[in-house]
Amino acid sequence: MTKSIRVVSYNIHKGFTHFNRRMVIHDLRERLRSLQADVVFLQEVQGSHATHGGRWHDWPSAPQYEFLADEVWSDFAYGKNAVYDHGHHGNAILSRYPIVASENLDVSAHAFESRGLLHAQIAVPGLAAPVHLMCVHLALFEHSRQRQLAMLIKRVHETVPDTSPLIIAGDFNDWRGQAGRKFATELGLEEAFMSVHGQTAKSFPAHFPLLSLDRIYVRGWRVVNAQVLQAGDGWHRSDHAALLATLELE
Repeated sequence: MTKSIRVVSYNIHKGFTHFNRRMVIHDLRERLRSLQADVVFLQEVQGSHATHGGRWHDWPSAPQYEFLADEVWSDFAYGKNAVYDHGHHGNAILSRYPIVASENLDVSAHAFESRGLLHAQIAVPGLAAPVHLMCVHLALFEHSRQRQLAMLIKRVHETVPDTSPLIIAGDFNDWRGQAGRKFATELGLEEAFMSVHGQTAKSFPAHFPLLSLDRIYVRGWRVVNAQVLQAGDGWHRSDHAALLATLELE
């Protein structure tokens, strides 16, 4: 029987709309649930914030990754990346399948821009080996991104067997696409939107996407479909658009 998996990647902007005009984490949770995804890759997830609870009466008491996962995604992993006096944020992976291992790596290129690589493994029924998942949010500057992609390549070579299914998703900030192509070639990856549409998805800014910042890379999967969840469809809940892909094991 063919095994398929439905994945979402979304930079949620800490649960706020563009320019932090409105807090929308509750609505965002309902919209994510409506997608019926098996695995969700999230960036800019607020793990803790000391003052938001006083400003917003319905600010969740639980960390955002727990609040979003509640009753739908049984397992989750969080990587604390940016830490400040009043809280911290980072990447998160939500999964319907058991997470059997997870590790967060500091891939910050300099002290002024904290970035992380969250690596998790999930046990999918019917598969002998775990599926490897990596959630990333790379730097704004190209030189820093190149260093981070080199660390990501090293991580895959050292920890992911060539025969294991792999999904790497997140906000790559690679609007020119050059670093992404080299990275994919080095690891034998396929970009989901490139596979289906012949080009990467335009995902930023969400209200009028012009730049291709977000990606879903896969190895050992066939991409069945891939789509951008547009603001016009009611997905104007962050400064990024969400990406959705359905994959089947090759």
